[in-house]
Amino acid sequence: MHESASARIALTTAGSADEARKLAYALVEGRVAACVNLVPDVMSIYRWQGAIEEASEVLLVIKTTQRQLAAVEAMLRELHSYDVPELLALDVEAGSQPYLDWLLGNVKG
Repeated sequence: MHESASARIALTTAGSADEARKLAYALVEGRVAACVNLVPDVMSIYRWQGAIEEASEVLLVIKTTQRQLAAVEAMLRELHSYDVPELLALDVEAGSQPYLDWLLGNVKG
């Protein structure tokens, strides 16, 4: 099986840079993510409790594995301030083999 088969990109958002940083450190320190990119100033428009809302958020791009997705979700549920934190996981179809090796080597299991 090609090494990219278990690599995943998970996405979530946070309401502040401080919260995004806290989440990123927890995920990396817990070894459920090899790396988390923080993308500031993302404007989100969404429906919440029957109303259309708008918020400035920070996007977290989480580099992880299929095996650790449940742990990522558990950490987000525990640490996130949102009632329903976003978590979308995308398959990694291909990538630089040295980077994929590094990613897989820095995530538990």
